[in-house]
Amino acid sequence: MHINTTARHCELDPEDRLFALERLGKLQRYARDLHEVHLVVTAEGYRHSAEITLRLKHRDLVSREESTEMRQAIDLAADRLEQQLRRIKEKRIDRKRGGAPTREAPEVSPDGASAGDSEAEELGEE
Repeated sequence: MHINTTARHCELDPEDRLFALERLGKLQRYARDLHEVHLVVTAEGYRHSAEITLRLKHRDLVSREESTEMRQAIDLAADRLEQQLRRIKEKRIDRKRGGAPTREAPEVSPDGASAGDSEAEELGEE
């Protein structure tokens, strides 16, 4: 996985960069086909916004969050992506495990009559 970082109108401290790399590295447990991560941090006055773009094999995921602190914005955006990845992973697992629902065959009693026939006999109908 390749992680790119970009800082607009601010400088990304080495501590904040390390925090972001560790936080984004944890996302790899949800998807093995993670190719590239791009983090863009922007500062506008007192607002810091973080935009994270993930490139998977067949899709791209994007998350944007704003906060008064840079780390908090990165953390919120990573949380949002983690939720998206968790949903995608659950869909993949369900698709592998699931399949089409099967129809149950009618129960047959030992005398050869099906369950529907016995109900008719109980009601006195033949």
